[in-house]
Amino acid sequence: MKNVEYRLFAAALCLAAAPLSSSVAEAGVTQQAKFSAAARFEPTNVLVLGSERRANAEQYAVRQKLDAASLKQAHAASGLIQCGRAHGAGQLTLANNVVTTAAHVFFDERGAKRARSCQFVTEVDGKKRRIPVDMTSIVAGASKPYAVKAINDWAVARLAQPLDDVKPYDLADQIAVEQTVEFVSRGHSDWRDAETMSFEACRLRAQTNQLKGGAREFAFDCGTGDGASGGAVLAGEPRVKLGAILVGWRSNDPSHVGPYSSTNYNFVVSVEGAFREAVLAAAGHEASPATASAAPAGDKAAEGDKAAAESDNRRSAGRD
Repeated sequence: MKNVEYRLFAAALCLAAAPLSSSVAEAGVTQQAKFSAAARFEPTNVLVLGSERRANAEQYAVRQKLDAASLKQAHAASGLIQCGRAHGAGQLTLANNVVTTAAHVFFDERGAKRARSCQFVTEVDGKKRRIPVDMTSIVAGASKPYAVKAINDWAVARLAQPLDDVKPYDLADQIAVEQTVEFVSRGHSDWRDAETMSFEACRLRAQTNQLKGGAREFAFDCGTGDGASGGAVLAGEPRVKLGAILVGWRSNDPSHVGPYSSTNYNFVVSVEGAFREAVLAAAGHEASPATASAAPAGDKAAEGDKAAAESDNRRSAGRD
């Protein structure tokens, strides 16, 4: 079976969320025949690689011999981004009014915004906090993320107001193959409830793509679930610096959960190049560079990625 790519988003995969008779953009073009063929199998809603290792804060604190309350406070920057009936994961980064996530959390298969308004939701001292996203501030690697390589699938946005009592994640200096990381995210729709924060330590297993002078894509062996797109991949010691975000998974047999392999893995995109520059600019650390602007429809760089994006790629576009 061919290798299939998914980008994780909300509670259901696109095949379950949209009728096959509708016009659905896959890799920037309508390919109804591919969707019909792909629908013959039932895709899994989660890619847990091997045994279940995801843990909630209390469980992870016991494993790591940490205080659960302190662990939750240290990771209050991790939250949900809710856009209408859809959700993804995101986190405060560098500043307490700047969030990072995957571009497909904000943009659908057509390149349209998923909702007129989105909110960042997190929990502080046991109380839910909900802050609107400034929709005019969104900067993305591609405004049509489904039409380009997954390595362009990142986004940065500012909140309408800061969360003063939440410490944002700093940026990691660099990440590399075989490095131990922590995947901390809300949004896993298959695991407990979507707002429960999960923790897991794992490794970056292989570098699977790179933009010249820009972001890198890595396969890693943490477990993931639909709805966790954009979640934090943390590095450094202690691991509280953002090195990458979750984007999706690839599998040669998406109807079954299987162990990590070169054809069955989750993948992340590093906060480097234009992605990193966009975070710095949003946080007021330096002027916004031209390379960090969202790629418009028909952009040459985006057009150049279409051939790769059209090859057996499907990305989820579900709803809660």
